[in-house]
Amino acid sequence: MNLTLKVWRQQNPSDKGGFKEYKLSGISADMSFLEMLDVLNEDLSEKGEDPVHFDHDCREGICGMCSLYINGQPHGPTQTTTCQLHMRSFKDGDTITIEPWRANAFPIIKDLVVDRGSFDRIIQSGGYVSVNTGGVPDANEIPIPKIIADEAFDSATCIGCGACVAACKNASAMLFVSAKVSQLALLPQGKVEKRERAEKMVAQMDQEGFGACTNTGACSAECPKEIDLSNIARLNREYFAASLSTDES
Repeated sequence: MNLTLKVWRQQNPSDKGGFKEYKLSGISADMSFLEMLDVLNEDLSEKGEDPVHFDHDCREGICGMCSLYINGQPHGPTQTTTCQLHMRSFKDGDTITIEPWRANAFPIIKDLVVDRGSFDRIIQSGGYVSVNTGGVPDANEIPIPKIIADEAFDSATCIGCGACVAACKNASAMLFVSAKVSQLALLPQGKVEKRERAEKMVAQMDQEGFGACTNTGACSAECPKEIDLSNIARLNREYFAASLSTDES
C-alpha cells in the first residue's frame, strides 16, 4: 500500500504545532496502525529527522495508551484501540490524518503524546474502596447476583484511554468517571462510600477542566470497550442522592 500521512507535529506544549506530510510505500495490509508508524519513524531516523512521538505500551488493546485521533475519529474507523487497528481498514493511495486528543484537560506534551494525568487525579480523588472489607475469603462469601456482577465487570473494562473525551464536542469525561464509579458502586464493598465517591470524583473532574456531558452518545459510540451510557445515568443518580444527603445534614 502507498499512503500519504498528515501528522500533527509539535515540539513542546508552548509550540504552535502543525501538520506535516509524509509519503509511505510498501505498507502491508496486515500491519497494525502502530507498526505502520514504526515504519515511518524508521524512515525518519534513517534520514536524521526527529521521529514522531506517540504513546504505546501493551499493543494488545489493554493499557489504553495508544491515543490517536485518526481521520476525525478517536482510534480510527473501527471501534477498537489504535494498536488493534490494522491497515486493511484503509485503501491503497489513502490520505490519513493523525492528530492527538484535543482537550484542555489533556495538554499536548509532544507531537501525538498528551498528558492524561487528569484521569489519574480523578481516580485518586475517590476511585477506590477505603473501608475494611476483610480478606479474599470474606469477599468470596458475599453473594452477588450474576447480573450485577456482570454489569460491574463491564464497567470495569474501561481502560482509561480517553477516546470518550476526544469524541465529545465538550471534551466531557462523564463516561470514564461513571464507569469507574459504577464498577465500585454496584458491589457490596463499594456501596459504603458510593455517594462520597461520586461527589469527590465529579468535583475533581470539574476541577481538571473537562466539559459537561452533551447527551449525544458519541462517547459510548467511539469507546473501544463499549462502555454503556447507562453508567452516566447511574453517576447522575449517585451524585444527586449525595447532594440531597448533604443538604439534609
